[in-house]
This record gives sequence, structure tokens and C-alpha cells, in this order.
Amino acid sequence: MGQQEKVATSLAGAVGEEISASLAPVDAELERRYPGDPGTRQPVHTVYVPGDVFAAGTVRSWGDQALAALDEHAPDAASFAAVLGLSDDLAEPVYSRVRAKLEREPIEDLRVDFEDGYGNRSDAEEDEAAARAARLVAEAYEQGTAAPYMGIRMKCMEAPVRARGIRTLDVFLSGLTEAGGLPDGLVLTLPKVTYPEQVTAMVRLLEAFEKARGLTPGRIGFEIQIETSQSILAADGTATVARMIQAAEGRATGLHYGTFDYSACLGVSAAHQASDHPAADHAKAVMQVAAAGTGVRVSDGSTNVLPVGPTAQVHDAWRLHYGLTRRALASAYYQGWDMHPGHIPTRYAAVFAFYRESFEQAAARLARYANRTGGDVMDEPATAKALSGYLLRGLDCGALDIGEVARLTGLTRADLEGFSGPRRGDLTASAQ
Repeated sequence: MGQQEKVATSLAGAVGEEISASLAPVDAELERRYPGDPGTRQPVHTVYVPGDVFAAGTVRSWGDQALAALDEHAPDAASFAAVLGLSDDLAEPVYSRVRAKLEREPIEDLRVDFEDGYGNRSDAEEDEAAARAARLVAEAYEQGTAAPYMGIRMKCMEAPVRARGIRTLDVFLSGLTEAGGLPDGLVLTLPKVTYPEQVTAMVRLLEAFEKARGLTPGRIGFEIQIETSQSILAADGTATVARMIQAAEGRATGLHYGTFDYSACLGVSAAHQASDHPAADHAKAVMQVAAAGTGVRVSDGSTNVLPVGPTAQVHDAWRLHYGLTRRALASAYYQGWDMHPGHIPTRYAAVFAFYRESFEQAAARLARYANRTGGDVMDEPATAKALSGYLLRGLDCGALDIGEVARLTGLTRADLEGFSGPRRGDLTASAQ
């Protein structure tokens, strides 16, 4: 033992108390605006199905069509890997997991579409379709055949279609409520949002519904779809999307990029409208920064190149979709849209390859951090959070198994969730 150090201070205790008091409003503001990630599962994709096409067997049908596409155009691991450029060590694990996923859970998030994919119909026809969607969604959850997340995309809050959108939402939510209640996986999408006031209007609408049905205030959340230039940059030069998140008053669950509407809004020609266009990268980067720490997730858009036709054409479309999905994942956009059953195999292939190819390295780094054993990389708590988040996402989608994660890390899922970090509110509460 060495000589005990003398501890000297100069500041009176009241100084710290005064500083804490002066920062109390900032503490409250941080807690309100940046609560952190909700810690719930984020689906890897969203599938949009027109309201008049959606049926009781839609989820299973998409899975069967995706499996049929594999059988026809890539009947084994080697042929699928050759199309996508998968390494030999990933070929079989990815292919087998893709097929298993298509059999078990082909769609993670499904939106019954009453907007662009549905178009303008008579009020009677849309009323009927919305009521039918509510009945089918309720039955799917009751029978255990639902996707983990399901809901509708209503028409937007712009004047020409506002009343119709509000009524469709009312019919759908009322139907669900009367069929047994709102499911836990309910997700609503508000498209073509341009002004924060439109988000506020959605909040007031949901408040009114909750009050009318005796629901817990704040029960219903919604996604904001970013499809216009004004939703990124306002006339005064500020980031509109940041103000939209605040206008949602804690109800916003996601920001979804609309590839084609946004591109057209900026004048991008049809041949170059894609999720990897520089205009798309800029919009999503603004969305990502605006959403960071708020608990609102960001979703990439879609490709409109469908994997249909002769095998060579399907393979080209698969390579494009796989590449775009991998690019999005590397940019931390962990969700995207899929427009056709043929997109599902390459969605899961890209996701599974992304999590499996760096799995062992991530597991080893987290294990060293957890055991304080060091290594060739000096990781910090923020890196441990990223590593655990990576493994948790891989587990949620089926890319990884808890057994193999536990074997390489020595950690349980609860341990991983602990490393992924408490929400800011948990930290505040623990300090009080």
C-alpha cells in the first residue's frame, strides 16, 4: 500500500446544488425529447398490400410464392449463393434459414394500404374494405396467423383526401376494438406528411378515438412517411422532420422513407429514382440524425424492380434488391419496404448474411468486454451497446440462435439487453 493521498477541494457544496438546479430544465428536456430506443423488436421490412387485395391468407400466400420462386430460380444453397455472391461458409446457413423463415414467418410487418396502392374509390367501397381489413387482422391475431406487426396506411392529411383518411382510420380502429381490442402489434402509417401541423392533427385524432373508446391515453402510435422535400427542409431552412417528431408528442414510432414520391418531388427522372440516389442518401441522413435518441426508428424505402420473368431477369432483380438491402444495413437502416413476394428471399438473405458474417467477431468482442479480458481492440460502453444491439437484432429476425450466441459470448438474452443500455429515463430514475 502506498501513501494515502490527501484529498483537497475548493468548492462549497452549494455550488454543485446551484448548477444542478440551473440544469434541471435541461435534464427534463433531455428526458422528454430523447428517451432512447424503446428496446422492442424492429421488423426488418414492411410489406404493403392494397386494401382490396388483402385477404386472410395473404401472409401465407407471400411465403408460398417466395418459396416457389426459390424452387424455380435457386433450388439449392449453391445456386442461390452464386446469384448473390455469398461466400461458401455462408451459403448453406443463409439458404436454410431463408427457407425456414419463409415457412415460419414470411412477413414481419404488413400494412394494408388505403393510399397509393389502393387509390380513390367510392366511400361505400372504402368503408367496406376498411371494415373487412379490421375483421381479417383481428382474426389473424386470434388464430395465430398474423404477422408480428400489422396495420393500415391511411390517406394523408391533405385537404382533398383528409376526410376520407380520417374515416378509414376510424372504421378500421373501431372494427378492431369491437372485435376484441387493439392488438399489441398494431402499426399505423400516415403518408405524405409535409408540415408538423399534420402530425399534430393525427395526434388529436388518435386522442379523440382513445377517449371515445375508453382507451389508455397514448395507447396508439403511428409512423410518419417522409415523401416530400418540405418534410426534410422547411421554408425557413430548419429540418422539418425533427419538428414532426416533437409534434407527435411521443406517439411517433418510425420515419419511413418514400423512395419514389420523394425522388419525383425533387425532379429526379424515373430511370434514376432509387434508394441509393444521392437525394435519397441526403434525406435519410437527415431523418437518421433527427430521430437519433428519440426512440423513433428509421426505415429505408423500396425498389420497384420486380423479380419476375425468366430466370436471368429474376437473378438480376435479386442482385439489385440484395445489394440495396445490404447497403441500407451498413448505413444502420435496419428496415425497408418490400413490394413483391419475390423480394422476400433476398430481403432475408441480405439480413441473415449481414448478421452471420460478423457474428463470431462481434460475439468475441462482447465476451472480452464483459469479462474484462482485453484484446486487440479497446471497446467502450458505447461499442458494447452497439455489439449487443447487433446480436439482439440478429436474434429477433432469426439470423442467429440464442444457443450459438450464448456459446460464444457466455451471455443470456437478458445480459445482452443489459449491455444494449437502459433508456435515459431508467438512468434518471436510478439517480434519484
